[in-house]
Amino acid sequence: MIPRYSRPEMARIWELENKFDIWREIEVLACEAQAELGECGITAEEAAHIRATGAFEVERIDEIERTTNHDVIAFLTNMAEHIDAGLGLDEPKPSRWVHYGMTSSDLGDTALCYQMMQAVDILIDDVKRIGEICKRRAFETREMLCVGRTHGIHAEPMTMGMKFGRWAWAMRRALERLERTREVVAVGAISGAVGSYSNIDPLVEGYVCEKLGLAPEPLSTQVIPRDRHAQLLAVLATVAATAEEIATEVRALQKSDTLEAEEPFAAGQKGSSAMPHKRNPITAERICGLARVVKASAQVGFDNVALWHERDISHSSAERVVLADSTIALDYLLGKLEWVLDGLVLYPERMRANLEATRGLIYSSRVLLALVDTGITREDAYAIVQRNAMRVWDDIQQARSGPTYREALESDPECTLSAAQLDELFDPRAFLSRVGVVFERLEECGF
Repeated sequence: MIPRYSRPEMARIWELENKFDIWREIEVLACEAQAELGECGITAEEAAHIRATGAFEVERIDEIERTTNHDVIAFLTNMAEHIDAGLGLDEPKPSRWVHYGMTSSDLGDTALCYQMMQAVDILIDDVKRIGEICKRRAFETREMLCVGRTHGIHAEPMTMGMKFGRWAWAMRRALERLERTREVVAVGAISGAVGSYSNIDPLVEGYVCEKLGLAPEPLSTQVIPRDRHAQLLAVLATVAATAEEIATEVRALQKSDTLEAEEPFAAGQKGSSAMPHKRNPITAERICGLARVVKASAQVGFDNVALWHERDISHSSAERVVLADSTIALDYLLGKLEWVLDGLVLYPERMRANLEATRGLIYSSRVLLALVDTGITREDAYAIVQRNAMRVWDDIQQARSGPTYREALESDPECTLSAAQLDELFDPRAFLSRVGVVFERLEECGF
């Protein structure tokens, strides 16, 4: 069953109609290759007839499969009904050449790799769009001051553009992973029961793969090795984890006591059935939830690598679920992430207020270095800086009025920094004198 949250283009790839259409094309191409080679009895005319008449109906295949309990045989039976329709009882049946020398995995595995390639192409486009948005918004907000946080605690000033820039680079890495993985899964195999080409010429495999834009699997032993599929699922999980990281940051920035950014809130949207004031980050939360599905599916891919001897089908049932679910879920959540980031509402005034919320404590690192520059030891400088910082921190924690960090330092006789020096140290822009290199590098981040 295709999940209801699927987007049409991705969902179509995993519909039975598309799978059987790829099966049909593989079988027709194999017949055409056999006719060209002239190694079996099929003629060019018969191959042309198979292409013109070979068809299927999903409902009919289902009907036949209820008896055969074999999806490939059901498909071939239905296809033969169309190919041989109208021919007399004594006339040769062109359908006899369909699947000639092939085994079920030749058809199913090659088609599945083609479907994976189709899905990756969509995901590549998704990632490119998100990367372009992040890069554009990074340059739009390169001067927008905000506080950086480590361990959730205010650290040093930075800019919102740096956050968008980091996400742009993450999407660039996601793109590179997907492009490399596309090459890994873009393979096909038409090599017979144990991969020895016992009843079919390897040139048939080469012909079919070339027409489909695939590379022949070097040695298939009937099935295409599942480390390829595992790599795809692992990369999908990694891309989902990246999307989850971005969405988690959006959620954190939207908290009421932070409120530096907010996902779009559409006209007429409701946030809570009980609390009309709520504007919840539901889309970012949805992204995080679906990312868990995609990440969990990677384990199935790893488990599917180990098969008995040359082949079993323990992988088949599981990957029919996880490949569709993972690509559909990732496509959907990337679409939602694109919407969130493109329309992300920013509140620079709140960013500046949060920047000053700790009464200047975020400048402690620069004060430390300035004191060291006066000639005292780092240990002595650290003691001065921390002692005054903890005094201000305690006031903040107890919601008490009290001196700012600068005022505390100015009243400390051991702090020998002048007012002019403190003016320079307590300038948030001073932290960003070299940040231009970050954006110079970002210019090279292409999509």
